[in-house]
Amino acid sequence: MLVKLLSYHLSADPGPRFGMLDQDSTGVIDLGSRTSFRSLGNLVEAGGIHSVRDLQTASADYLIEDVVFDRLLTRPGKIFCIGVNYGGRSAEYDDATDKSYPSVFVRFAESFTGHGQPLIRPPESDQLDYEGEIVVIIGKPGRRIDPADARSHIAGVSLGNEGTIRDWVRHAKFNVTQGKNWRHSGSMGPWLVPIEEIPPFEDLTIETRVNGQVRQHDSPSTMKYPIEYLIHYLSTFCTLEPGDVIFTGTPTGAGARMNPPVWLCPGDIVEVEVPEIGILRNGVADE
Repeated sequence: MLVKLLSYHLSADPGPRFGMLDQDSTGVIDLGSRTSFRSLGNLVEAGGIHSVRDLQTASADYLIEDVVFDRLLTRPGKIFCIGVNYGGRSAEYDDATDKSYPSVFVRFAESFTGHGQPLIRPPESDQLDYEGEIVVIIGKPGRRIDPADARSHIAGVSLGNEGTIRDWVRHAKFNVTQGKNWRHSGSMGPWLVPIEEIPPFEDLTIETRVNGQVRQHDSPSTMKYPIEYLIHYLSTFCTLEPGDVIFTGTPTGAGARMNPPVWLCPGDIVEVEVPEIGILRNGVADE
């Protein structure tokens, strides 16, 4: 069975916890009470994922329906996001360019929420959009990492919805920061799957659905900049550290590119799925 590590709390106790799903994926095994690690982030930073594998056979402490999923890493390190990376994305833009380097921007932790929690639409805009993505979590530090060694620097893989307030990304010519950092406009989770259990990235398929309708469907095999290259590129100008997060890009099919555009509204359900990882599911609510 896949190892699935998560951050969570209980409805009656908002204190942060972390754990793993049991063998049936129906219960949560609390790791904070069984190990010396304080959080999932601490586990990743200490390189301790392998040390908890055997606990997957323990009896669950809680049913999965009784826990509230938190953002995967409650205190992640640097959060990098890659733009216009899947095949066909450049064609979505009027001033399509073919630069030699990835498009990179950063997000703040507070802009993400957890699996099962609502994406929040602010009163300043009704243009809340979805972007389903594969997310990698760095587990070993490195600078100028060779692409051939990149997987050895990954602790695990998860899913993300890099939710965006579209009109705010256009407030300035070369700046998307404003539209990418609204509180809980995106999500990360539901769990981390260790990199050893993930097949080559090009063999994966990612799909985003809104209210059951497929909006995005693609494979990392169409990425202009493969995930291993992204790790190399990012580690050239800064040191990648355990707990750093990389959102690796989204396929075509976001709501902004529909004619007319279709924005997320309260009551909508957005699902991001990679079968080898799971399903990240979020509703939508007004702030």
